[in-house]
Amino acid sequence: MNRLDAFKSIAAQASRGELTFPTSVTAAIKLQQALSDPDCHIDAASKLVQANPLLAARTVAIANSVAYNRSGNEISSVRAAVQRMGVRTLQSLVAALIVRQIGSAVTDPLVKVKLAQLWEHTAHVAALAQVIARRVTRVDPETALFAGIVHEVGGFYMLSRAPDFPGILDGEPEDWLEHGEQEIGRGVLKKLVIPEAVLASVESLWYGFRALPPETLGDTLLLANDLAPVESPLYESPGATSPQAARTIDCDMGEGTLKSIMAESAAEVQSLLAVLML
Repeated sequence: MNRLDAFKSIAAQASRGELTFPTSVTAAIKLQQALSDPDCHIDAASKLVQANPLLAARTVAIANSVAYNRSGNEISSVRAAVQRMGVRTLQSLVAALIVRQIGSAVTDPLVKVKLAQLWEHTAHVAALAQVIARRVTRVDPETALFAGIVHEVGGFYMLSRAPDFPGILDGEPEDWLEHGEQEIGRGVLKKLVIPEAVLASVESLWYGFRALPPETLGDTLLLANDLAPVESPLYESPGATSPQAARTIDCDMGEGTLKSIMAESAAEVQSLLAVLML
């Protein structure tokens, strides 16, 4: 089976919801679905998190990180951690857990390297999206963070299936963009019950059209992807030195804004990478 046929096969399975996940991911998906219920309160969320030891440990760790513990008062209970973070931040943490563990069973060294680079790229995009949302586009920063975390989930899933499809990593990057990213990505995102607004923003990234100046969640994600200093191993992107990206921010917000955004996101991405390195 050649590369394009492999993409079509995986995409067809994804569109039917026939996705192969590790057991830990399946459990996390059920948790994500429960947290998406608007009636899910702190007590219920705490009990759900406690059922997953790894998630429970990460939740407490994040709650005690600089971003959420400005007072310096450490906590040790899951309930207190969830209360400090909030259910929406917890959803982003669960999404990161899902994304990181999709390829956890992979043993091939080359694929593992690509998975590690894709996660680092994802973390940078997520942190940048949160900062850009807060300072430039004024959309909800927590939703932007969530969108950044899941924007490459289709790529993670494709890499996780690489051992079943020899040769799927051969060929040009354009093959993934034209024949795999949208079809596979959409199927995986729907399986994860991703909110429509986030799904629409990821689709904006696939299509590549951004308003100037950036305004929407989709614009936020596109700009974050352009600025990410670590490229996705699945395709080439403009990167942080993109003149268009620099002009977009500095012309709209003032000279030097790009530099300050990159500095702020760099601090946040290190926290994200450290706490979520699963």
